[in-house]
Amino acid sequence: MFLKHNTYSEVLTYFRERLGEVFTASEINLMVKTVIRKRLKLDDHVLLDTHQKFSESDLLFFRSVLKRLHHKEPFQYIIGEAFFYNVPIKVDNRALIPRPETEELVDWIVTDLTDIPMHSPKILDIGTGTGCIPLALKTQFPNAGLHGLDVSKDALELAAENAEILNLDVTWHLHDVLADEINFLDTYWDVIVSNPPYIPLLEKQKMAQHVIDFEPNLALFVAEDDPILFYRKIGEFASAKLKRSGALYFELHEDYAIDVKRFIKNLNFEQVALKKDLQGKTRMLKAVK
Repeated sequence: MFLKHNTYSEVLTYFRERLGEVFTASEINLMVKTVIRKRLKLDDHVLLDTHQKFSESDLLFFRSVLKRLHHKEPFQYIIGEAFFYNVPIKVDNRALIPRPETEELVDWIVTDLTDIPMHSPKILDIGTGTGCIPLALKTQFPNAGLHGLDVSKDALELAAENAEILNLDVTWHLHDVLADEINFLDTYWDVIVSNPPYIPLLEKQKMAQHVIDFEPNLALFVAEDDPILFYRKIGEFASAKLKRSGALYFELHEDYAIDVKRFIKNLNFEQVALKKDLQGKTRMLKAVK
């Protein structure tokens, strides 16, 4: 085979030599550990022995992972999983990979609902993708009524698979918020949350190639002539369908945060606040009815 002794330390060196110009040493270490644990079905708490030897089948699997990384495929798609708010989420190219800044948005909601507890809040996530937002919220608030909506049938199938794997009860809805009013959801909500497409098409050329090539563009981009289109449609719906004191949460493009805030304020919300993420970028909005 391509390694002399088939050991863990050799596998790590093999990855470092071939990926060192693309990833940091710590990123490579984490990827190798994750791939080995995934392959051998080991729990995270199991310490890996640097002298452990692998079968030829294992080594071929590791080399296939390396080749996919060379072709810029996201690591999460390769291993088929991403952790989001401590919840393992199945991922593939049917939906966007959950991002850390979206975890921060979820944490804002969790903090608010913990500070002002409700017996069984009704929560709607618009543009749910993998279902990571409602699934994470369901783990925190088991009595909540969680709903996820998306225009993509493929994404909703993935979300439903995640709910089944996690044994969590979430209701899914196939709907295009731009094409029609969401009249079929004839209810009032305590929380409406959305991480909609917000990247203008003009920025596509500046983005990482692995995002453009592998993740669904439908969930990323919006026409440059109306970059807050989704926020307007969802904001109008939330204005009509949130309960009194209900809250709307958005993930934002920092360049359009002020524009979104201005529009939402004109919808007669009592409070509208922007929040920065851990990188210091204005990436979140909360509006209280």
